[in-house]
Amino acid sequence: MNDFIEELQDLRYLDWADKKLSVGTPGCFLKAYEEKDEIRFYYKLSNYDSYRGIFGHECVNELIVSRLLDVLRIPHLSYQLVYAKLCIDGQDRDGFISKSANFRKANEKKIAFDVYYELYRENKESPLEFAERYGWAQYIYQMFVVDYLICNRDRHGANIEILLDEKENPRPAPLFDHGLSFLFSCYDNLESIQKFDVLEDRIVNNFIGSKSLEYNLGLIPKGKKFFLGELKEEHEKELLSGMDQILPEVHLKKIWEMLWERWKKYVEICN
Repeated sequence: MNDFIEELQDLRYLDWADKKLSVGTPGCFLKAYEEKDEIRFYYKLSNYDSYRGIFGHECVNELIVSRLLDVLRIPHLSYQLVYAKLCIDGQDRDGFISKSANFRKANEKKIAFDVYYELYRENKESPLEFAERYGWAQYIYQMFVVDYLICNRDRHGANIEILLDEKENPRPAPLFDHGLSFLFSCYDNLESIQKFDVLEDRIVNNFIGSKSLEYNLGLIPKGKKFFLGELKEEHEKELLSGMDQILPEVHLKKIWEMLWERWKKYVEICN
């Protein structure tokens, strides 16, 4: 699948009525979906408000992280970045959107991890202990690594999902929703981008583990790898291919600096 559709697509038929507000970010994140060939496809915008229109670059982040997870060979929801003509609040706008396919199997239903935890936890069991008891330790350790590498600030309890089959057997959903990562808070402020400290251990909105991404790496058993791939310097071009049409060079260089410096830090901590 071509993960970056550069040619303008006419998607003005999509209904962007679904709105999600996120704490600490101005505007909101609009969502839409459609059924095609018996598959449900989901679409989401970067940030939006009626005055500025579409702004931010969360959708670009989703694609870069999707490529990163391919490199690391970690199961995940694949995202496609699409340049599209949209109709929002009765106005035609052009912008980049994320597209992904439904990851649920037939007859599966979903429930947020935090809700599932509250229903079935034992005594004072922590969310991490709960996940380990269910046999999901590798999944959580992979998530800790990914969220550290990309500086994901938004892994709240609903950004981890549990899928239930007809017999209520649970499994964790593939990793998804990584938009509030990298330098999302800088928007297009070049001075903020240049000054951004890629190794700063920022306080994040985690449900599992702590509010420190670096501390969470310390929760991973030492000397073991929980995924098959590894990041190398030659992956820079692969991960950022085509993104120079959207983001300035200084922004892309800072994203790669974050990934590479944090990868080296991860190796140091976990080995």
